[in-house]
This record gives sequence, structure tokens and C-alpha cells, in this order.
Amino acid sequence: MPALKPTSFTATITWLGWVPSRDASLRAEPLDAVEVTLDGFPGEDHGGPTRASCSRVRSQYTPGTEIRNTRQLTILSAEELALTAKAMGLERIEPAWVGASLILEGIPDFTCVPPASRLMSDSGGGIAIDIENRPCIYPGKEIEAEAEGYGKLYKPAAKGRRGVTAWVEHGGRLALGDVLTLHVPDQSVWPHLEVARAG
Repeated sequence: MPALKPTSFTATITWLGWVPSRDASLRAEPLDAVEVTLDGFPGEDHGGPTRASCSRVRSQYTPGTEIRNTRQLTILSAEELALTAKAMGLERIEPAWVGASLILEGIPDFTCVPPASRLMSDSGGGIAIDIENRPCIYPGKEIEAEAEGYGKLYKPAAKGRRGVTAWVEHGGRLALGDVLTLHVPDQSVWPHLEVARAG
């Protein structure tokens, strides 16, 4: 029995990008198309089968521990990015400033899609969503370089709208204008979630 259910929700790729060197900057460079592999976007600094653990999983691992790389990609929605910009008093936030791999348009409340959902392309490529990407200070630094005085506003304004981290389940070509279909886990919500989060 299938564990993932295709939905009627689709999203159009409006921006593609890659980060050449995370040590140098979070800023992404735009792409028209990319041949995605199981390691992510070729040459992208967040790619590879494993990564060093960071503060987001500090309750599970000592920082720097080698773990499976489930954050090869950073995916945001155009709609949420626009809402964040509005909350900051900016006309726009460029995808490059937030280190985006993909910007998608069409799925409401994208940051809140269930973990383990899939984004499937018509060519058969599949991207697996890990978890919500929490806002941090690094996009703020890029924004500050472009709009002085606004960088510090990013982290609170992006709460709940920072998109998701994801990893490539099956490779293939992605290009601007491609449409991805959302598939969600066919699973009930765990009834003890509220209690577990409170603990």
C-alpha cells in the first residue's frame, strides 16, 4: 500500500540557485537549470551524502558529528518570501540573499508542509522534504549588505516562513518553469505531539 499520497497541489519553479562556498557567503548564484544528483546540486556547498551536525540537531549530536545530509537543499515559497519582505518594510527579498536552492510558487503555507513529503517532477525526479528551516542570522547579513538597517529584521520576520530543508531522493533535470507536484505522507497526526513538544 502506498505511503505517500499525490495531491492536487503543484508549484512552479521560479528561481534556482547554488551556493559556491558557504565559508565565503550564504549568497546563492542563479541558475536556469541544473542536473540534480543524489548528492544535491553538483558543486553546491551544501551537497554531499553526509554533513557535519549543526546547532539545529544539538539535542541529538555533538556539533561537528558526521550525519546523513538531509539538508542538501533550501526551498522557499515566493509567497512567503514576499510576506517576509513586507513584514520587514522591504519591497522585495532576492532569493540569492537567503541562499535559496529553489523558490516555488503555488503551494500555500509551504513552510508547514508535512516532513517526509515529496516534490515530484514530471520527469520522475524526486525531492524529499526534511523539516522546517528555522530563520538564522546569516540571511540577515546578506540583506544588510543590500539594505542597511534591515538585516536584523529578517530573523523575526521570517519565523514560520523560512521554507524547508530537503534532500534529493531521485535525480534529474530541474529548470525554471518546471512544475512539481506535492505528495504527502498518508499518515495520521500523532495524538501525543502536543505533549511531546511541551516536554
